[in-house]
Amino acid sequence: MAFLAQDTSGDKVITKTTPRSASMDFRYGLRKGIPIALGYVPVAFTFGLLAASGGISPWMATVISLTNLTSAGQFAGTNLIIAGAPLLEIAVTTFVINIRYLLMSLSLSQKLTSGTSLIKRAIMAFGITDETFAVASLEQGDISFSYMLGLVSSPYWGWAAGTFVGALICSVLPPAVQSSMGIALYAMFIALIVPSAKRSKPVLATTVIAVVVSCLFTWAPHLRDISAGWGITIAAITASAVGALVFPREEVQDE
Repeated sequence: MAFLAQDTSGDKVITKTTPRSASMDFRYGLRKGIPIALGYVPVAFTFGLLAASGGISPWMATVISLTNLTSAGQFAGTNLIIAGAPLLEIAVTTFVINIRYLLMSLSLSQKLTSGTSLIKRAIMAFGITDETFAVASLEQGDISFSYMLGLVSSPYWGWAAGTFVGALICSVLPPAVQSSMGIALYAMFIALIVPSAKRSKPVLATTVIAVVVSCLFTWAPHLRDISAGWGITIAAITASAVGALVFPREEVQDE
């Protein structure tokens, strides 16, 4: 990455590019990632509560966060682990939920500085989330490995710390209080969905479709016999497919 400066001496405006060192890139990315980390802590705290209330130790819950960093995928996968779901079901469910990160990685790969090695690309891809992708994609010019490493560092450790604190607090609470903490998970997802649904009809319609399909797998005869993981997978694919067909994204043409 580089700083852009303008030299207005003379009759012409000349744009100069000043390269930044790797340490400067890292510090710049680190500052960009701090607000993301602050937002991750309460969500990770809720994940820690969920894991601990299901019998997972605080240390194991933290290991899950340190090796995943997938938010919704962790919630779904951990619920299935607690329910004793088969490994194939857990793998397919988390794959469907997290497949968006593949598209994000492919998009950011077009902005990487030349010569970025495969190992560095893999490390960067591990740290890509919805928020870090949005911040990195808005950067002007190419992005470096040092910048991405700084950008994902704060969210990564914030997510892990929030998980540990939430699981630790839940583990020392009485069983009755632990079970009541599950309401925090539903409150969190409602808080995430409602603002977007109020602003966008496609988001509202897709959400309603997902809810209807999920209800069918919960109460409808025969369908309710299907395990939770497969129900989540089918509901996600169905809602996404219908949303894409009914509300196709309009292409923006450059003038």
